[in-house]
Amino acid sequence: MFFKNLQVYRLPAPWAMTAESLASSLASHAFAPASSNELLRQGWAAPRGDGTPLVHAVNGQFLMQLATEKKVLPAKVINQVAKAKAAELEEQQGFPPGKKAMKELKERVADELLPRAFPIRSDTRVWIDPVNGWLVVDAASPAKADDVVKLLLKAVDRMPLESLRVQRSPVAVMTGWLEADEAPYGFTIDQDAELRATGESRAAVRYVRHTLEPGDVGAHIAAGKQCTRLAMTWNDRISLVLTESLAIKGVKPLDVIKEGNNVAHNDVERFDNDFVLMAGELAKLLADLVEALGGEARG
Repeated sequence: MFFKNLQVYRLPAPWAMTAESLASSLASHAFAPASSNELLRQGWAAPRGDGTPLVHAVNGQFLMQLATEKKVLPAKVINQVAKAKAAELEEQQGFPPGKKAMKELKERVADELLPRAFPIRSDTRVWIDPVNGWLVVDAASPAKADDVVKLLLKAVDRMPLESLRVQRSPVAVMTGWLEADEAPYGFTIDQDAELRATGESRAAVRYVRHTLEPGDVGAHIAAGKQCTRLAMTWNDRISLVLTESLAIKGVKPLDVIKEGNNVAHNDVERFDNDFVLMAGELAKLLADLVEALGGEARG
């Protein structure tokens, strides 16, 4: 249940929309499997499975899920079939198809093969905290999060959603933490980092499970490199990697959280307990991280 990657957005706090109203808006864009001639289909699916609401609400927190079904049609297969058809054409007409004809042939082959392509489904979860105004997409890439946001804005009329903006540059702040060998209150610096030069060379040095010695790191900073990724631990409860774009990756709840989780009597209770626990911890983490980055940028 715990989100592994956080692409963070802002809503007004508090956000007045109810789970029922949000689910009603999503219903017009509910997921349905792709038809035989469709390569891609996206839509909202129930996060707890079929027959449950599109928005799962517990203790005022919302959980949603975008389902994506994409058919796999390898270029190698298309090229192989197109090559065979091109050979047949050459035999019939006495000369090979030209560049334009070959392109059109490949397009026709792709259309013919599409109904037999194997569909692969992936799910992207979304957490909304209406109380504190957070919307978080569990996605490693901004492009994947953009897919979620675009469909959400299409479904919910005039949704007041914005990207998270902070007062200080994450790159400058992370570089400062490393240079001073001191993390902000509530955080500790771990053993993974990336420093990258800003000049034409784009030289980079990466530390992976390696002690960040102040002397070594300081020499790289003095040479003009800045920190673009930094592994940290928050309050001995969650480990994470902060990136230059304000994305938070590699999120892992530590044992202190797992040990404190209540024992559930069934799968439904366990799902809800895990969700409430995650929402509570991540809301505090995000608030502390924004504060460490100088607070939110307004206007």
